[in-house]
Amino acid sequence: MTSEVTVGTGAGLDTADMVLNIGPQHPSTHGVLRLRLVLDGERVISAEPIIGYMHRGAEKLFEVRDYRQIIMLANRHDWLSAFCNELGVVLAVERLMGIEVPERAIWLRMALAELNRVLNHLMFLGSYPLEIGAITPVFYAFRERETIQAVLEEASGGRMHYMYNRVGGLKEEVPAGWTGRARTAIDQVRRRMPDLDKLIRKNEIFLARTVGVGVLSAADAAAFGASGPVARASGLDLDLRRDEPYLAYGELSVPVVTRTSGDCHARFEVLLDQVYVSLDLAQQCLDRVDQLTGPVNVRLPKVVKAPEGHTYAWTENPLGINGYYLVSRGEKTPWRLKLRTASYANVQALSTLLPGTLVPDLIAILGSMFFVVGDIDK
Repeated sequence: MTSEVTVGTGAGLDTADMVLNIGPQHPSTHGVLRLRLVLDGERVISAEPIIGYMHRGAEKLFEVRDYRQIIMLANRHDWLSAFCNELGVVLAVERLMGIEVPERAIWLRMALAELNRVLNHLMFLGSYPLEIGAITPVFYAFRERETIQAVLEEASGGRMHYMYNRVGGLKEEVPAGWTGRARTAIDQVRRRMPDLDKLIRKNEIFLARTVGVGVLSAADAAAFGASGPVARASGLDLDLRRDEPYLAYGELSVPVVTRTSGDCHARFEVLLDQVYVSLDLAQQCLDRVDQLTGPVNVRLPKVVKAPEGHTYAWTENPLGINGYYLVSRGEKTPWRLKLRTASYANVQALSTLLPGTLVPDLIAILGSMFFVVGDIDK
């Protein structure tokens, strides 16, 4: 005798929930994530994000690399925010060693960090609409990325992995006339951003796919330790550049973009509006750089050793708060360097966000969490 089981066709019938694995090779994620879903028809009953498929053991590798080599590894966990990743590591080492960085290097670091933030956001502003069916925005986003990319490449020699920060400052002085060319690039991007903005922000189809979808409450965002655009879209008004300034952010007025609805569209809007803010901040930093002369780094001994002790440095990375917990035993390598990454905390919220939603909305929600899988798996 055979028994028939009807799988998830709605109320009133004997139905069995279906377990569906999305990933670990799914085209709509930035890297390799796996979602284990339990479905009733097309409705998600429960969701479990399963991570670790890209794990490269960066934190263990830090322990056998000296402080100059670590920068190269830290550069790569969030490959869209390479400059900002480097920055957190060198800030932690400088704090432990008591190094005072030249003022010109501080303002250059801030200008480059804000330009890197724009690059990161433009990638998501192009790829997120692409994931839910809008092809055109990615061409506009990459046009603007290329403009900023050229400026960063001229200064550092790298397109994605800049390797421009050093313990004690920057690798070298920027080329002659660079600040002027950077300002021109910022003006061009600022002038052309409305092309992307008008195309997508108020687009009827985009609104239908994102408004009211994947709502993350402020309480849940705080409970999961979410930060960055994901948390600010839910109403958490937190930005380390304003609230706990590092470098010279305390001398700038940093506008913090927030929304209260906490849905996919709010997260997208926060990202979009933050691009304008970062362009303005980068321009202010370049204006200060032009007023300063002097070196961009300090002379270091041949072997850099951090004194025994521990410190915690955190920065407002493009995707949220990155923390660097450094423990030294006085050697040329750290005894422990623990990364607290933004994407790791943000993606945990999927287990709360996805239940109750429909499968077609799943990609819209997943894409709006703005994570880089290397940043989760480290």
